Amino acid sequence: MVMKAVLFIFSFCIYGLAQAATPQDFLKTYESQSGKASASKGEQFFNAKHGKEWSCASCHENPPNHEHIVTGKVIKPLAPSANPARFTDEAKVDKWFKRNCNDVLGRECTAQEKADVIAWLISVK
Repeated sequence: MVMKAVLFIFSFCIYGLAQAATPQDFLKTYESQSGKASASKGEQFFNAKHGKEWSCASCHENPPNHEHIVTGKVIKPLAPSANPARFTDEAKVDKWFKRNCNDVLGRECTAQEKADVIAWLISVK
């Protein structure tokens, strides 16, 4: 019985993320998994090194709207105000959080870390 309840809650969380179509939808989903997001913590997280040599800003710069520092490829802005396509596609959000968090942290980001970063990026004008 407990296992069924856990599976139901997990399915609900996954379903909620699958339906996300806006940055605010992703933010709400991550907050439901972790707690209230903090834009200031998101900005600090984005700019800090976390035990590895890189921070998010190492590649994306701050403000996050320049070319990739290492490859020289253009990275479209992360802030939804400058790039409305950001945080609208579940597969892309999952892929890039997984890849970039692993590069910066050596692990996947927590739901709280994702919520904080998205909250900050939503606030960037």
